[in-house]
Amino acid sequence: MELTDKAILAIVERGKAEFIVEKAKEAGAEGATIVYGRGTGEKEFQKFFNLHIESSKEIILIVTDSNKAEPIQEAIIKAGHLDKPGTGIVFMVSIENLFGLKHREEIDM
Repeated sequence: MELTDKAILAIVERGKAEFIVEKAKEAGAEGATIVYGRGTGEKEFQKFFNLHIESSKEIILIVTDSNKAEPIQEAIIKAGHLDKPGTGIVFMVSIENLFGLKHREEIDM
């Protein structure tokens, strides 16, 4: 059995993470962590486009098995409309040396 080895991160507008996480769980995520943050590009965006954007963000972190990662990421994109510009971003990275979520198999040396 493959160890949990993918992290999916999504940065979305404040107030949207709960719904997105709900849809991610329906797609196979076992849990998520939501962290609050603030973007730094607000002033630059307003300067060039003369529009106000909300700098408060929610960051979603989901750690999952590789075989579940694609459907979860697709659910996040769909729920957050992340295929449209300006709605947020989502990306996936591989994890090495993960501890704390599952018992690791002993490796013979």
